[in-house]
Amino acid sequence: MTKLNLSFFFILCSLLLSAQKDAYTQQYAKYKMDIDVDASNFTYQGKQTLQYTNNSPDDLDVVYFHLYWNAFKSGSMMDQRVQNQGVNADGRLSARTANGVVSRLASIPQNEEGRQNIHWIKMNGKELKFEIQETIMKVYLTDKIKSKSSATFTMEWDANIPMQIRRAGRNNREGVDMTMTQWYPKIAEYDYDGWATFDYIGREFHAPFADFDINIKIDKNYIIGAGGTLENPNDVAGYVANPSIKADANNKVNWRWTAKNMLDFAWAADRDYTVDSFSILDGPKVYFVYQKSEKTKYWEESKPYVTKFFQIMNNKFGRYKWPSYSFIQGGDGGMEYGMCTMILGESKSVEDLCGLMFHEGAHSWFQQMLATNESEKPWMDEGFTSYAEHFVMNQLFPPKSPQPNPFTESLARYAEFAKTGKEEPAVWFADHHDNGTAYSYASYVKGELFLVELGYIMGEDNLSKVMLRYYDEWAMKHPTERDFMHIAQQVSGMDLKWFYNYWINTTKTINYGIKNVKYDANSTTITLVNKGTMPMPIDFSILTKDKKVVNYNIPLNMTHTWKKSDIYGPIQNLPYWPWTQQEYSFTIPYRKEQISAIGIDFSQRLADVNPEDNYLEVK
Repeated sequence: MTKLNLSFFFILCSLLLSAQKDAYTQQYAKYKMDIDVDASNFTYQGKQTLQYTNNSPDDLDVVYFHLYWNAFKSGSMMDQRVQNQGVNADGRLSARTANGVVSRLASIPQNEEGRQNIHWIKMNGKELKFEIQETIMKVYLTDKIKSKSSATFTMEWDANIPMQIRRAGRNNREGVDMTMTQWYPKIAEYDYDGWATFDYIGREFHAPFADFDINIKIDKNYIIGAGGTLENPNDVAGYVANPSIKADANNKVNWRWTAKNMLDFAWAADRDYTVDSFSILDGPKVYFVYQKSEKTKYWEESKPYVTKFFQIMNNKFGRYKWPSYSFIQGGDGGMEYGMCTMILGESKSVEDLCGLMFHEGAHSWFQQMLATNESEKPWMDEGFTSYAEHFVMNQLFPPKSPQPNPFTESLARYAEFAKTGKEEPAVWFADHHDNGTAYSYASYVKGELFLVELGYIMGEDNLSKVMLRYYDEWAMKHPTERDFMHIAQQVSGMDLKWFYNYWINTTKTINYGIKNVKYDANSTTITLVNKGTMPMPIDFSILTKDKKVVNYNIPLNMTHTWKKSDIYGPIQNLPYWPWTQQEYSFTIPYRKEQISAIGIDFSQRLADVNPEDNYLEVK
C-alpha cells in the first residue's frame, strides 16, 4: 500500500468511527400533568400534556405507553407468571400457604386492583385510536411523527391505586398511605432497536429522558416526598417552618414539582411524614421523608454516612448531576427512581439502613444517569450498582475481620450457587428468567463480578479509568454493553470480547488449580491445570520465607495485550497460556527452602468455583 493510499485509509477509518458515534440519537419528552387525588378512596383523576420529540431517523406511525398498574390484579400476566413459577417465583409476589405457593396478586380485592383507565388521547388536537394490551397501550397515529420533529399528545385518565404488592400502591406494611411509582401513562423508549414495549411482570423499567411539571392536588393534611424540586414549599406542609397553607373548598392544596432530564417522576404521600434535609459539600441536597419514630431512629444516624457516600460516588464513578436526592419511606424493600428512592423505614442497624440507601442511591448512576435498558440488560444496572454499593460499604463500614477485597462475599456466594446447576445466563431479559433466585444471581451477582473480573484481567487502575470514561461519554444517554466494552478495550488495549461472551452469554465456570510442584536445586517448576469451562489469565504469586510477595501474570492469549501492574504493583509477565491448552508449566528461580507459600490469585478476585486447590503452603 502506498503512503498516499495508507493516509486515505486512516482518514476513512477515522470518519467512519466518528460517523458511528454521531449517529447516536435519543428521544425526548416533556410532561405537564394535573393530578387530583381522592385520598379517602385511593383514586385520582389525571390530565397530561406530553411534548414528544422524535430525534431518530425514523418516521413513527404508532407510539406506545406503559400502564404499569394494570398488572396488579388477579389473572394479569404478572399473576400468571407467579403462579406458573411456583416455588421459583419472587417471594415478594408470592406467599407460602398450607396448599403450597400462591400468587399474592390473585387475592387482591376488586376495589383495590390497579387500574389506569384512559378516557381519550389526542395528538396535535386530533383524537386517536388506541388499544390496551394489559400494561401496554398502543396508539395509532393519524399523522406520522416525522424524523427530527415533535408532536403534542394530550390525554385524560383516572386511576385506582392498587393494594401494595410490589413497589407501588396503598397502605404499605409500614403504614404509608400512598406510594406513587410507575403511576402515570408513560411513553415508551424508542431507539435503534425499536420500541421498548416490555410487559410489566414485576422486574425492571426503561424510558426516554424527560422534563416534568407536575401539579398534585391532595388533602391538606398530607405531606409528599418526591424526586424533583418542590416549587411552592411555602404553600404546603413539611418543608418550611410556618407555611401559609390555604386549602380550597374541598380541603385540598396543590403541590407543584418540577424535574429536568430525568427518566421518571415518583412520589409518595402520607399524613405522618417528617421531612429532614441536609446539604452535601460538592453534592446534592438530601431529603429524608419518613415517619419519624423509635422504629426509624437510624435515619438520623445515617446522615454522615450518606454524605460520604455521595462524595465517594462522585469521585469514583462521576458527579451526580441533579440538585437533590430524596430517601422516602414508601417501598416494599427498595426501588430507585429519578432523584429519589422508595425504601422501608425500619432496619436492624445503621449499617443495614445504609446498605439499602447506598444500593438504591447508586442506581442514580447506573439506572438513571447511565440509563441502559434494564429490562433487557439488568446486569448493567443491578450488577454495577451492587459493585458500587459494596465498594462504598467496605470503606464506610469495614468488615470486622480483614478481607482481601470488598467483593469476597459476592464471589463466595456466586461459587456456591454456580455449583447448584440452577444458574441462568445474565444475557436473558429481566422478566424472562425461570427462577427468581437465578435472576438475582445473573443480574446482581454476576453483573457485579463482571466488573471484579475485569479489574482482575486489566488491572484496577485501568478499571477505574474505564468507569469514569464510561460516565463521561455516556451519562444522560442510553448506553449498551457494546458501548461499555468499546471503552474497556480502548483503555486496556486488550481484546475482551471472549470475556464478555463467556461471562454474560453462558454459565460456564472458572476452575483452575495447582496440579504439581517440582523442586530442583536452584528453581521450582509449577504445573497448573484448567479444570473449568471458561479460560482466564492467571495471577500467580509466591510468598518467600522473608515475607516478600513476588507476583507473576500468565496472560491469556486471547487478550493479545498483557497486564503490566495491578493492586500489588508491577507484575512479571510469563509466556501466554493458549485457551485450548489444559495444562501450563513454568519455572521460577526460587528453591523450596526460600518459599513459604505459592498460589493462584492472592488478591482473591478470580471467580474460581473451587478455589481450594489454588494455594499451597510449602513446608
